[in-house]
Amino acid sequence: MIDPAVAKLQALVRIPTVSNRDPDLVDVAAFDAFVAELARQFPLLHERLELTRVDTHGLLFHWVGASDARPVVLMAHLDVVPVEEDAPWQHPPFGAEIHDGSIWGRGTLDDKGELVAICVAVETLLEQGFTPAQDVWLSFGCNEEVSGTSAVLAVEELTRRGVAPWFVIDEGGAIAAEAFPGVAVPVGVVGVTEKGVTSLELRVDGRGGHASTPARNGPTVRLAKALARLDKNPMTASVPDPTVELFRRMAPHAPRALRPLMANASRLRPVLTRALIAAGPEPAAMTRTTFAITTLSGSPALNVIASTAKAGVNIRIMVGDTVAGVLEHVRKTIADDQVQISVVEENEPSPISPIDDEAFALIESTIADVFPDAIPAPYVMMAATDSRFFTQICSRVYRFAPFRMTKAQRESIHSYDEHLGVDAFVDGVRWYQLLIERIPG
Repeated sequence: MIDPAVAKLQALVRIPTVSNRDPDLVDVAAFDAFVAELARQFPLLHERLELTRVDTHGLLFHWVGASDARPVVLMAHLDVVPVEEDAPWQHPPFGAEIHDGSIWGRGTLDDKGELVAICVAVETLLEQGFTPAQDVWLSFGCNEEVSGTSAVLAVEELTRRGVAPWFVIDEGGAIAAEAFPGVAVPVGVVGVTEKGVTSLELRVDGRGGHASTPARNGPTVRLAKALARLDKNPMTASVPDPTVELFRRMAPHAPRALRPLMANASRLRPVLTRALIAAGPEPAAMTRTTFAITTLSGSPALNVIASTAKAGVNIRIMVGDTVAGVLEHVRKTIADDQVQISVVEENEPSPISPIDDEAFALIESTIADVFPDAIPAPYVMMAATDSRFFTQICSRVYRFAPFRMTKAQRESIHSYDEHLGVDAFVDGVRWYQLLIERIPG
């Protein structure tokens, strides 16, 4: 017998709400169907909560509480990334089939699992006649995967209404198993900030022509040298405060040889920084701003010298660095006026949300009660989420998905074989329900 809550998630995962940067390529009918199915699956939520539509299919629900002094915002998004045609999925990506105790499908983890868990928790509490101590807002974006505007418009709507959230929770961390080598217990990582995302285009124009008569230092060669300099000269590394606290909390559960370093991470920050850099690219990304060369273009043929060579650079800016500082580093490192640098998009790192106040304590306590084997801890999100826009109106913005995830599951996000454990989903519903019940008056 399938749990009714699980069946609701299955119904919504089966609707392929794939976002695209080109609005003309978006299947509007799928998004219409999702919004209609959500209303069918959660009738009380739609009857009792005020709904404001934002953007094309963004949804902003208002649940009136006993007070509006310290409102809470719960976030998720209903759009998903595309499925690659040749990706070796074990089960249909939009089938939402249950195998081996898990629901398989695109969006189960990112981010329909969270969205449905929130709705199930709210619907259950409404059935019980519960009224939250504070106003609760549900903000469900429709184009998060393409850095769209639905979250921006939701923030504008809340601002127009004079709503200043006490805290905001969006996707991000999880109850992560195998999160760090040697730490046997799961870690309930809560993102308290996220890296900024900035993309650049590097371009060199020059003499093209026939490949039989190449000029020295042509556009492609000049661009390649610039990229090599950028790759060989990273920005200064230093473990930020949230990562220091993460390691401090994990220290009692780490291998004995690592405990002194982790427990004294603040005092031994330079040593920890060097250790993470040496451990590989993923740990190294926890210490500094990263540069990834993502796209390259030049000549259309093997026997033609390009007159224009271009490269795309995706930059994840560590908290403490700035867009201006990154651009200065790029210009000084490349040191070539012939390389044109254009900013395609730019976002500063998010402010660090506090971990020493009542809001974070509430999140910690609910994690401890629903996931007693996990260590609640702050961390720096590497990816970008819609929550970054809410930092304009709220100083406590947290990023946490209340689901147990293995390393393989985390790697399936934006890849293939994305799946969420049935029991993990049910625990996630419990977590949201407990969180709402414990919002203080």
